[in-house]
Amino acid sequence: MVKKEFTYRGKTMQELSKMEIKEITLLLPARARRSLKHGLTDQQKILLERIKKFKLGKIKKTIKTQVRDMVILPEMVGVNILVHRGKEFMPVNITEEMIGHYLGEFTYNRKRVQHSAPGIGATRSSAAASVK
Repeated sequence: MVKKEFTYRGKTMQELSKMEIKEITLLLPARARRSLKHGLTDQQKILLERIKKFKLGKIKKTIKTQVRDMVILPEMVGVNILVHRGKEFMPVNITEEMIGHYLGEFTYNRKRVQHSAPGIGATRSSAAASVK
């Protein structure tokens, strides 16, 4: 079975990696396009620089970030990033299909609620139980 080559809006990954950010923004969905049109924040610029250094081999440690509103660009593909979840960092492996999405979409910041037994006073029947 031959693996189909990935394309994003008709562009291959090699073509996307050669493009500048302004050219890539024209291919992105409206929300990401507007976000990049305003320009990158200082934290987003720092994250992109760290990713470039990581790809060149200047940085060995995995990249930790709290920038959940960063749009995933083609130059970020193939990098493992630890994205802050509110309490801890969650690993995110960036693939081609994630281009145009935000980093925060891949780390949920709310845990599923797991209830245990009700405490004393939680129900009417538990109020009658003797407390020792």
